[in-house]
Amino acid sequence: DLTILEHSEHSTLINALLSSCKHLFRNYVLRLCARKYAGTFAPNCLFQAVSDITKKLSNCNGKRKVQYESSEPADFKVDEDGMVYAVRSFPLSSEHAKFLIYAQDKETQEKWQVAVKLSLKPTLTEESVKESAEVEEIVFPRQFSKHSGHLQRQKRDWVIPPINLPENSRGPFPQELVRIRSDRDKNLSLRYSVTGPGADQPPTGIFIINPISGQLSVTKPLDREQIARFHLRAHAVDINGNQVENPIDIVINVIDMNDNRPEFLHQVWNGTVPEGSKPGTYVMTVTAIDADDPNALNGMLRYRIVSQAPSTPSPNMFTINNETGDIITVAAGLDREKVQQYTLIIQATDMEGNPTYGLSNTATAIITVTDVNDNPPEFTAMTFYGEVPENRVDIIVANLTVTDKDQPHTPAWNAVYRISGGDPTGRFAIQTDPNSNDGLVTVVKPIDFETNRMFVLTVAAENQVPLAKGIQHPPQSTATVSVTVIDVNENPYFTPNPKIIRQEEGLHAGTMLTTFTAQDPDRYMQQNIRYTKLSDPANWLKIDPVNGQITTIAVLDRESPNVKNNIYNATFLASDNGIPPMSGTGTLQIYLLDINDNAPQVLPQEAETCETPDPNSINITALDYDIDPNAGPFAFDLPLSPVTIKRNWTITRLNGDFAQLNLKIKFLEAGIYEVPIIITDSGNPPKSNISILRVKVCQCDSNGDCTDVDRIVGAGLGTGAIIAILLCIIILLILVLMFVVWMKRRDKERQAKQLLIDPEDDVRDNILKYDEEGGGEEDQDYDLSQLQQPDTVEPDAIKPVGIRRMDERPIHAEPQYPVRSAAPHPGDIGDFINEGLKAADNDPTAPPYDSLLVFDYEGSGSTAGSLSSLNSSSSGGEQDYDYLNDWGPRFKKLADMYGGGDD
Repeated sequence: DLTILEHSEHSTLINALLSSCKHLFRNYVLRLCARKYAGTFAPNCLFQAVSDITKKLSNCNGKRKVQYESSEPADFKVDEDGMVYAVRSFPLSSEHAKFLIYAQDKETQEKWQVAVKLSLKPTLTEESVKESAEVEEIVFPRQFSKHSGHLQRQKRDWVIPPINLPENSRGPFPQELVRIRSDRDKNLSLRYSVTGPGADQPPTGIFIINPISGQLSVTKPLDREQIARFHLRAHAVDINGNQVENPIDIVINVIDMNDNRPEFLHQVWNGTVPEGSKPGTYVMTVTAIDADDPNALNGMLRYRIVSQAPSTPSPNMFTINNETGDIITVAAGLDREKVQQYTLIIQATDMEGNPTYGLSNTATAIITVTDVNDNPPEFTAMTFYGEVPENRVDIIVANLTVTDKDQPHTPAWNAVYRISGGDPTGRFAIQTDPNSNDGLVTVVKPIDFETNRMFVLTVAAENQVPLAKGIQHPPQSTATVSVTVIDVNENPYFTPNPKIIRQEEGLHAGTMLTTFTAQDPDRYMQQNIRYTKLSDPANWLKIDPVNGQITTIAVLDRESPNVKNNIYNATFLASDNGIPPMSGTGTLQIYLLDINDNAPQVLPQEAETCETPDPNSINITALDYDIDPNAGPFAFDLPLSPVTIKRNWTITRLNGDFAQLNLKIKFLEAGIYEVPIIITDSGNPPKSNISILRVKVCQCDSNGDCTDVDRIVGAGLGTGAIIAILLCIIILLILVLMFVVWMKRRDKERQAKQLLIDPEDDVRDNILKYDEEGGGEEDQDYDLSQLQQPDTVEPDAIKPVGIRRMDERPIHAEPQYPVRSAAPHPGDIGDFINEGLKAADNDPTAPPYDSLLVFDYEGSGSTAGSLSSLNSSSSGGEQDYDYLNDWGPRFKKLADMYGGGDD
């Protein structure tokens, strides 16, 4: 019997031994978690099989897979791990006080059962409270003992059940769990410890044990979503560290609490459903996950639709499977043309959807209604009109317009046009404009106005995909297209084209060959045709502009280069007088029959042979521009005159096309000989010709090759070619000579220029203005005595060495001139000039033209006569000035003036 103790706001654990099933529930401890709540059981109040079915029935005939059932499934359920819980809230009465739990082996089908009796006690005695408050004690199993020299196994202790701890506990901490004890602690001083994840392994420090009392405690709240089970090992050693008990396994299960809300994998879900779908059509699946235990109520989710927008045509167009999250349609009337999209708010709640205790979350499901072909295209008019000029193709005749209520640019909206009647020869086609969905009627074959003046086409329009089933509209729409053909001026045409005639060559001018006329296709237009010659490469023909008669204006020659494969082509033009005028061309092909009008010629025309008959001979053939039978076989012979031909040469016919020319005498002096050869063809009548063969007779080596120097003539170069080559060589030499002369002259001019002074200092062609002296010294009232005092100028001898300027006169003996009489002067001008001269001499940066230049001092008088008394012809007349001619063109004028003698 299990007793629920009424204990204020606290859970009471009661251990009981279930002995009704000696096989299955051996050593089975059942814990009952209850709470006082107006004398009722709340859902999820657990009855936990802490022994974990003796570790999955490991001690009950081996490992087994067991299925549990409750006799009262509406009130109590049992999980696979032996967890017993209340399904709903109900007052505890006599009818709920007892129920059965069934267990069945899935493999052997063996069954067991156990009875569970529930009762409430109104009060608790101090002894029961004290007893219930005592911490559970776990005792190490007894060891094997040695009796009479043999090992004897003593009776085992109880199997250690798992310890169940709820997650997120508020404490206080550390919270005592169980006490580990060994039977040997009565005789020995023992020390207890635990190892494993959560104790001495990460995460460390969650579980601690009192080493002396063996009290196992938890130090902080647990989180099942992080670690759902801890596996610890308890150890007992003496004070020396020697193991006195085998380690025991302690399993701590973290009991799940509903502390996690469901979370959707996506906040917004997108799905599609075709319009017109029947109820029950699958749309999409939404999925939420809960971090709580999925095998418990905390992780069991249920889905529902909170809202639907818009609510037309029904507020409940969709439903959702509360367990799987599958959304399906439940009502008919989905019409994309009316409602294109629905928005659903989906809620997921754990605790199997319990709105009171479950946690929930929401997501959005957007369902797009996809288009189906439920609307056929419809023509906007019953008859369409168009016109087309005759003989025109690839032009649009008419534009057909349709309307379609389906979604644009989808197969259900795209129109396909076809011509169902009125075009038996297939001259029209209809293409669909991808943007406007219009039908473009196009001409694909030329139309002749004289044959058809109008077409009445029957056209149909339908969608790319067939209409959906159940649609009452016709699948296609029909209309009529009336096409009018416009008459235009057409080109005249020759028949036949080309026209072939056969004629012998050699026809004389003025011979009428044929009549080549053209036809005008415009039967309803009164027009005249005139003919002109468009192409006549050899200018042999003419055509009458009115009747088209073709006559010759020159002799026809089959051997002309304008004749290809015996055919001569001439093109003629026929033009009408329509508006606009049109023209057509025709080709006349004249097949020329050969006559024997060409005499054969020797080939090759030049050859070589040795001075002696052996070892060479000359092989020749004939060239005839005629064809069989007016060509070969040929007859070769030598003429009777001059007599030296047959005396020196002999010719032998090898076959109908080839002959061999040989020396008849034993030796022929080297040189070039012209040998006439008579060649006769096989025409009727035959035609003969004396053709000249130029033969070079030369000295030969042992191989029969010519050894003469002058091989250029024998190689085929004539006198004209040799002269042309020599003229080219002479012209090239003249050009080279002229270039060399020009280069030497340019170098000579460059050297002459280097001898001259700088162009800025060249004064030959410049007028230099030195000073304005006025009318002479006698005409001026200047006191020149201030500038004519040589004693006021600082002598050169007193200037220090090293400061003389480059533009000063050198220190040497000066010519002595008569000293002019000096008049007294105040001396201020002389001091000024001396100070300026000293400043210029001591300034190294001053250019020379900023200083006073002393050229010379001639004294107060002059013994020289007037310059007007000088005569250039009498002074220095005996001096030779011819060297001026070698100084270049700049001194040419001086050379002419002084180097030319008396003239």
